[in-house]
Amino acid sequence: MSDTDGKKTLGVRGPRSGSVKQSFSHGRTKNVVVETKRKRVVTPKPAAPKTSDGGGSKPVGGDPRKRPAGITDAELERRMKALTAAKAREADEARAREADEKSRAEERERRRAEIEQKEAEEREREEALKAKAEEDAKRLRDEQAARAKPAAPQPTPADVEAKAQKSAKPAPNRSDRDTRDQDARTAKPKGADDKRRSGKLTVNQALTGGEGGRQRSMASMKRQQERARKKAMGQSQDREKVTRDVQLPEAIVVSELANRMGEKVSNVVKSLMQSGMMVTQTQTIDADTAELIIEEFGHRVVRVSDADVEQVIEQTEDTPEKLTDRAPIITIMGHVDHGKTSILDAIRNARVTAGEAGGITQHIGAYQVTSESGMPLTFLDTPGHAAFTSMRARGAQVTDIVVLVVAADDAVMPQTIEAINHAKAAKVPMIVAINKIDKHEANADKVRTDLLQHEVIVEKLSGDVQDVEVSAKTGKGLDSLLESIALQSEILELKANPNRSASGAVIEAKLDVGRGPVATVLVQNGTLRQGDIFVVGEQWGKVRALENDRGERVKEAGPSVPVEVLGLNGTPEAGDVLNVVETEAQAREIAEYRQKAAKDKRAAAGAATTLEQMMAKAKADEDVAELPILVKADVQGSAEAIVQAMEKIGNDEVRVRVLHYGVGAITETDVGLAEASNAPIIGFNVRANASARNTANQKGVEIRYYSVIYNLVDDVTAAASGLLSAEVRETFIGYAEIREVFKVSKVGNVAGCLVTEGVARRSAGVRLLRDNVVVHEGTLKTLKRFKDEVNEVISGQECGMAFENYEDIRKGDVIEIFTREEVERTL
Repeated sequence: MSDTDGKKTLGVRGPRSGSVKQSFSHGRTKNVVVETKRKRVVTPKPAAPKTSDGGGSKPVGGDPRKRPAGITDAELERRMKALTAAKAREADEARAREADEKSRAEERERRRAEIEQKEAEEREREEALKAKAEEDAKRLRDEQAARAKPAAPQPTPADVEAKAQKSAKPAPNRSDRDTRDQDARTAKPKGADDKRRSGKLTVNQALTGGEGGRQRSMASMKRQQERARKKAMGQSQDREKVTRDVQLPEAIVVSELANRMGEKVSNVVKSLMQSGMMVTQTQTIDADTAELIIEEFGHRVVRVSDADVEQVIEQTEDTPEKLTDRAPIITIMGHVDHGKTSILDAIRNARVTAGEAGGITQHIGAYQVTSESGMPLTFLDTPGHAAFTSMRARGAQVTDIVVLVVAADDAVMPQTIEAINHAKAAKVPMIVAINKIDKHEANADKVRTDLLQHEVIVEKLSGDVQDVEVSAKTGKGLDSLLESIALQSEILELKANPNRSASGAVIEAKLDVGRGPVATVLVQNGTLRQGDIFVVGEQWGKVRALENDRGERVKEAGPSVPVEVLGLNGTPEAGDVLNVVETEAQAREIAEYRQKAAKDKRAAAGAATTLEQMMAKAKADEDVAELPILVKADVQGSAEAIVQAMEKIGNDEVRVRVLHYGVGAITETDVGLAEASNAPIIGFNVRANASARNTANQKGVEIRYYSVIYNLVDDVTAAASGLLSAEVRETFIGYAEIREVFKVSKVGNVAGCLVTEGVARRSAGVRLLRDNVVVHEGTLKTLKRFKDEVNEVISGQECGMAFENYEDIRKGDVIEIFTREEVERTL
């Protein structure tokens, strides 16, 4: 038996080399050569079976002498199991990788097959189209050749003789004739080399045709062949002149004129230059010059005015059969704090007041509610403060019914009278809601009596105006109020046509940071839908989204429905009319015309003054102190109301000047304007952005924020009062009579006086009276009692007085002594 029997030979296990296939995106793969170094693994011998003689057994794992030191049987068994599990896991991972690689390869093959199939189908389609085009072209050439071939004329005797002489000439040999035929067959048609693509494919070639590019259409090929046929037959190729009706406004750009005539811009510019006008295509020419050019090109002139662009939004009257019932629009009006919003809260079961600063309404809110009878009602809640007169006026212009809210404990107030006047001017029916009837001091009869002074006679006093006693707090009388509104709307028979282009009024407009310009629109006629193109005032837009009064997105809004419209290109004015048009071009043209008209109107208003008027105004402005301010508000209505309130602050000496007002956040541009004008910035329910805040801090511009208009008006009034010159008040303190005049060296004339009334003080002002006529007013240079300087001399004592820079004093003159006091004035 050899020494190696039953034992493994000792060897060195070196690194094993192999390759790994890596997969990348877009189907790319790469083979990488790797080396794997294996660790030496000690495999214990299997344990010997137990003996039957009870003498014990060998330990698990073989002979302990051949096992690594410190390894127990349990540890060795655990290691063996872990090794087996690791090998099984590696095998599973390898199988998973192989399956994944196989599926990826199959997917790549499938995609490659699909692409090849599509390319083959595309080539077949292109070859079929090319073959068809060649066949059509060949057939067309044959037809043209057949038409162009002239009929054979009858031979004349001269022709017969010439033919006989020609036949007598020697015939050319066969080889020459064959050469000429071969040249004719191999000759390439003219222009064939020009159309062959050479070199790289350029963008121009790809767009105009050629291999791999766009193919010429059949119509283009037919036109080319028709031109070639006419040229060969000697016919004229001039096309028939198209005469157009050219709409000509008061002024037109040269390029637009050429577009309307259908002529080349270069030809129009050339014609103008020949007429002596050196212009370019971007310059504007007047209507008379344009008319000459149009007639020169052979077109007809149709004169139009700029205002004709608005003819597309002229509304036609609806026939009675197209009209359907619509919800009434109710405006709630009244004095501040008389409970207008609270009544609407009770009707809507919401808390509108909680969202307004100071508990007062400062915006026009539009809400739609449904009564218990199922009838929809649209409410407009207008502010009651005096500053929002214009907003209440807009509310009355779009309303059907006015609900005049009067507090039973406060009776008729100034804004109540304004609301009555607005309702009468709008010629809409009125319902009087006498609120706060639950209070102990409520007196509804006093309210009815006070309304008589303003020609509002309620039904209880034998009039035609409905009156309802309500309490927003307890809910008393609200059902009666809704019944009165429903009855009044039935009498009015309100109808509209929902199946037409929408038109409506802008109740409020604002600039939202996240949504852009937003307008609250009350649809009056038609149906406003998402995607409609509209023009509103000087702005236009496309309805990007519609939101109802509850903030929900809706697809359309019919008559009498208030919605917020998103998608404007600018913030419109509150009170503007919204009209839906067909195209964006019409909307843009109308908006540009309105902007130009408004600009011309402002310029005309500024220029409509004579030189004398301007001089007088400048002289008057010199004596008036101004407080410049900038106003930025959250909505257009609030900005207008603030500006109107600012115009009322001031008098003949001081006034508030609003340099700029707008809607939206305070920007860096506003800060720059404020710095140049040394003016503060007033922010009403808006804030400055980060860059504007930093710039304002650097340049020392004051930004003040407000959310209640009372506080804003009070602060601006106080600031304007500071520009008033202080009022000087004089207080008489005494008289002194000059008894003698002394001439003192280094002092001048000194009056010896007797204080006859009051007291004489050195710090007081004095007037010198001669025969009760003031001859001098000034201050005292000295006041002496005997030889001592004193501050005060009382009545009945003698003293000496000398005037500052005045010595014409005489015996018998009277000196009036008084004090001056400056008192601050307020507006």
